[in-house]
Amino acid sequence: MTFLRPILLHGNKLQQRAAFSNSNKFAFRRLLATQSGDDTVKPTALAKIHLEDGTTLTGRSFGSHESVEGEVVFTTGMVGYSESLTDPSYQGQILTMTQPMVGNYGVPCRKTLDEHGLPKYFESDRIHCKALLVQDYSHHYSHWNAQSSLGDWLKEEGVPGIEGLDTRMLTKKIREKGALLGRIEVDLEATAPDFINMTNPNERHLVNEVSLKEPKVYGKGNPTKIIAVDGGMKYNIIRQLVKRGVELTVVPWDYPFAADMHKYDGLFLSNGPGDPTKLMDTTVKELEKVVTCPPEEVKPIFGICLGNQLIGLSAGGTAEKLPFGNRGQNQPVLNHQTGECYITPQNHGYHINCSTLKPGWKTLFTNANDGSNEGIAHETRPYFTAQFHPEAACGPTDTEFMFDVFLEAC
Repeated sequence: MTFLRPILLHGNKLQQRAAFSNSNKFAFRRLLATQSGDDTVKPTALAKIHLEDGTTLTGRSFGSHESVEGEVVFTTGMVGYSESLTDPSYQGQILTMTQPMVGNYGVPCRKTLDEHGLPKYFESDRIHCKALLVQDYSHHYSHWNAQSSLGDWLKEEGVPGIEGLDTRMLTKKIREKGALLGRIEVDLEATAPDFINMTNPNERHLVNEVSLKEPKVYGKGNPTKIIAVDGGMKYNIIRQLVKRGVELTVVPWDYPFAADMHKYDGLFLSNGPGDPTKLMDTTVKELEKVVTCPPEEVKPIFGICLGNQLIGLSAGGTAEKLPFGNRGQNQPVLNHQTGECYITPQNHGYHINCSTLKPGWKTLFTNANDGSNEGIAHETRPYFTAQFHPEAACGPTDTEFMFDVFLEAC
């Protein structure tokens, strides 16, 4: 609103006009700009969503008109659908938005890159959700940074979207029964799917589907050298670390990083999708070597989301699937060291049961809603984790300081 102050401060019209610099005029036009897509006519094609509890809902198809299967989950975020859809942690899932109106600010340009060569406005290079379910799709959008509509983007990526659904009822059903397998069906005459023989995405090795295949370096030449294990790393994690002076070497999930720790100042483990126990024989085994190294070889370790779960497993914890997970931007988390409570963005379906942690480890964070673990820390070594997302591009950013804590220890 600062560009409106000249109007409020000056009385006559000449002064008002003089107060508007060219830059203010530009800002004003950008804020009033409306960009429209090809789907300014409301979608009419119908599609169904079948759930494994026998529920069937019918809505209008505004994305790619095709049938898909996945685990139906919900997120409580009011904004950030571009970031959520491209978050690799949603691999294999059909995402339900609890926010009623979705799509009203469109989607940014996919071709615009940041200084690291990454898509500037997204968390990866593609949509990872299997489909999107909403109550009210805004087929007309308005935003200065919009390049297309949400519906056009979904069609471009081959991802279905259904609107006109009772997402409140659907969310309540998931909260009561847990995440449900679902199938979007565009053939309205097709029989209900056979859920007994449907593959649960969590039975797949989802991390292998989203992790990079070869090591890659960002921030080449920066003074602090960090090796990062990619379980499905969001791009904003890369941005947060590199802008703080990190040369970040990102390696695949099954990379033998323990043998390379002497080359780096610290170890980072990223977010990612699915069941963390799929990595017990690879990443967790490597972690066990690192966390039990001799005192003179200790390097700081920081894990986020899946990274928290992997470190928790290496510390003796047990991975458990939550009934419906925690996904959104308003999860309260308690810090056991300071007594503070943070409002955090989250996206996970598993957590660590800390009752079996080995001596020397302690609970660092706890979810104030359901009491699930949100992070652990070692009592004497610089190892700590966060189940939530300090880096979330769509906010909130209350816990972004954790990157500074990590790098100060390196």
